[in-house]
Amino acid sequence: MSAHAWMPVSPCGDGCVDRSTPTVGGFRAFLRGFAALVVLLSGALVVCAVLVLRGGARQSLLRGWFRALLRAFGARLRVLGPVFQATPGRGVLVVSNHVSWLDELAIDATQPIRLVAKRDIRDWPVLGRLITAARTVYLDRERLSLLPGTVAELAAALRGGAAVGIHAEGTTWCGVASGRYRPALFQAALDAGVPVRPVVLRYLQEGASSTRPAFVGSDTLLDSVSRVLRARRLVVEVHVLDEVAPGRAADRRELAAIVQRESERVAHGDLVVPVRQEHSVLGAPSRVPPAGRPR
Repeated sequence: MSAHAWMPVSPCGDGCVDRSTPTVGGFRAFLRGFAALVVLLSGALVVCAVLVLRGGARQSLLRGWFRALLRAFGARLRVLGPVFQATPGRGVLVVSNHVSWLDELAIDATQPIRLVAKRDIRDWPVLGRLITAARTVYLDRERLSLLPGTVAELAAALRGGAAVGIHAEGTTWCGVASGRYRPALFQAALDAGVPVRPVVLRYLQEGASSTRPAFVGSDTLLDSVSRVLRARRLVVEVHVLDEVAPGRAADRRELAAIVQRESERVAHGDLVVPVRQEHSVLGAPSRVPPAGRPR
């Protein structure tokens, strides 16, 4: 049951996850899990480093660590489109769909930015501390009265030149189905007078859309992590679309609708975005073929 009438609720449940997609053997999954644990434990040192580093060095360290963690889980990153923040020092609201706990890793492996995340992520072992060190803004979805303060905090960060990321659906969906983009946090972009950057996250296996990484329904984090470790040839596509200028919408509802329309063109395969090859996790151009329309 939701804590209030406006709490985002996804109908995606356990039945939305396709467990018939290709998998690797148990030993390989174990090796992946061990590698991910090693990278996670190294995050304690990264947390210390990012507290003293500034600028490009801080960004490079965080991006490299998140890439290493994504690769340890067996996922490859494929980035399509421009950088999140086209003009350094000018704030931008980065708006993406929400499928999995892998979303944050993929976004920060592309370009570390400030993220708005649900409060309980702060308590995740090691990863929670690192995400907090990246100046994440935590949102308590059960306490609607705190929302204006969160919007004001985001607007201040945007005015200060930060790139801030939000998951516009407010909760996770399976990746094939998606939810309505909630307009509340779009108000921060309007208040700060900054553009919005739509981003679409897609998960593929062998070139076809996959719901295996989805974190939905009664899933525990361990359940979802286990499925990811077993996934064969998992690719995370990060589609970075053109900015939506601050004057293009009259209010936050119109702005949310515009961003959702642009995003759905990619989510449903109607728009092709050029590949940014330099952002392959392996440091080389990705050879993953373009995906067709999600099934």
